Amino acid sequence: MTIFKETVDEEFVTVSEAKELLAAIEDERALDEDRELRYELARAIEHTNRFAVLDPDESVELLEDLVALETIDEEVAFKIADLLPQSRTELRAVFAQERYALSGDELDDILDVVAKYA
Repeated sequence: MTIFKETVDEEFVTVSEAKELLAAIEDERALDEDRELRYELARAIEHTNRFAVLDPDESVELLEDLVALETIDEEVAFKIADLLPQSRTELRAVFAQERYALSGDELDDILDVVAKYA
């Protein structure tokens, strides 16, 4: 027997947004006493509860401010919004896999935006 899996849709969300989505699923499942949380779902909830710092609206505003800088693409903006780097070194780690490097001034501009939310 062969099972095919296909990605139907893909959308980036911040950890804060994922936390909100998972909380809704957790609440829905809590209403059904016979339904247990699967291990993966429980771990995802635990992860988002631990690492979501901003509320979902703040994370979306941060994303918009980061993308407006035009020095980073949307995917990297999501990483920055999730990690909230506080130094050039932490921010450079986010860009380690990218094919470009930013100047010190560009890094500082990004850190200034993050500082407004962190």
